[in-house]
Amino acid sequence: MPTDWQQRYETADTPWDKGAPHPALVDFLQAQPPRGKILVPGCGLGHDVRALARVGGEVTGLDIAPGAIARAEAFAKTGGENYLCADLFDLPPDLRASFDWVWEHTCFCAIEVERRADYVRAVVTALKPGAHLLAVFYLDPGVEEGPPFGVSITELDALFSPHFEVVKEWTPQRTYAGREGREQMRLLRRRD
Repeated sequence: MPTDWQQRYETADTPWDKGAPHPALVDFLQAQPPRGKILVPGCGLGHDVRALARVGGEVTGLDIAPGAIARAEAFAKTGGENYLCADLFDLPPDLRASFDWVWEHTCFCAIEVERRADYVRAVVTALKPGAHLLAVFYLDPGVEEGPPFGVSITELDALFSPHFEVVKEWTPQRTYAGREGREQMRLLRRRD
């Protein structure tokens, strides 16, 4: 059964919220800040959104849970960020083919495994041709049943390679405590 994300926010059952942007994103932003319009699906409380906005991006945080969006909007603005309560799998028409970047951190690992191909199609739909997907993928979440759901390198390649080319991939040097060696970061470029 799919997770009721709104209920999780209403009951403060949000162990994925670490109160800060992903350390690997912070490191990437110091080395190569993305420019243009950026989408953050499954943005939660918006920690990553605000980190991206601080370096100058026009960032849209998207979440299906109204409670997440309300809490994200309660934080002080840091730059060009905005939040939208919407379904990534049914993007509003004005968001289609309009983003230069998508930052993926918590959405892909949270959705049901059967929806992963839908996720890839949704991200392709959101991005302009030649645009980038920057992602932290959870290879081994360390739990028997998700979410979060782990993914193998082979599955990532099969899902994304028809639509994206790998620009760079690496194991993040910094991450949240307990995730060391369990994630892979990828910079992908949408094929034209």
